[in-house]
Amino acid sequence: MTPALPANPWKTALATSGALVAFAANSLLCRWALGPEQIDAASFTAVRIVAGAVVLALLMRAVRDPSRPFAGTWPSGAALFVYAIAFSLAYLSLSAGIGALVLFGSVQATMIAWGLLRGERPRGGEWLGLMLAIIGLVALVITPGITAPPAAGALLMALAGAAWGVYSLRGRGVVDPIAATADNFLCAAPLSLLALVVLARDVHVSPSGLALAALSGAITSGLGYVVWYHALPGLTATRAATVQLAVPVLTALAAVVLLNEPLSLRLVGASILVLGGVALAVFARQRN
Repeated sequence: MTPALPANPWKTALATSGALVAFAANSLLCRWALGPEQIDAASFTAVRIVAGAVVLALLMRAVRDPSRPFAGTWPSGAALFVYAIAFSLAYLSLSAGIGALVLFGSVQATMIAWGLLRGERPRGGEWLGLMLAIIGLVALVITPGITAPPAAGALLMALAGAAWGVYSLRGRGVVDPIAATADNFLCAAPLSLLALVVLARDVHVSPSGLALAALSGAITSGLGYVVWYHALPGLTATRAATVQLAVPVLTALAAVVLLNEPLSLRLVGASILVLGGVALAVFARQRN
């Protein structure tokens, strides 16, 4: 059933825009911190997850009954941790725009693959869209050329996308998604601290790197997810899927302006194929 739109669609539009900006900002903040080596990947991940856990816990304490049952799960917390650590390690070598594109493509591929395993049978338009997206990612990652991204970084980001896809699939149908997110951050926090201990030899933290990691965790991750959940009741399922197509594009354009990253023809072509393919698959499924 299509959810009813709220009385004030402007609030939905504002919340949706804010959430998409937050999602794009996660890539920008991570690359900003790790590119110039202001902080190491394990420390960025730990600070990001702990900051998000603290902010969400305070928010839940303010708006929910403190005696509420625990809404998170350890498998979901583990998936969140794998996403966050692979995301950070990938951005040691990837540009913000390419990283966001690989992440987005991997998330969609994971969720489509799960649907196939569960017995979903895509129609012609969905298969065409999927093939276009796969061709775009392959062309981006493995085609020889000076602008090809490092294979290790691309694989790590693909792993991050797969983990986020698993996390998203596990979160479908939860009664209170904001509470579940807050508690899953709490589950992921000790795992991120354990990774920090394991990778202690590479630890280096500057004040600016610490601030960027905390900002990513508290604002663009923790509060960003809350804003997104606030927007979802005013969006149909198709609109919610479609608007997220803007995230890699926003990231790439902002990276050109803020991080002086080049806007290569490879990235432009891959973006058109990946985002166009996903859009085609989404709309084909809606028509079916």
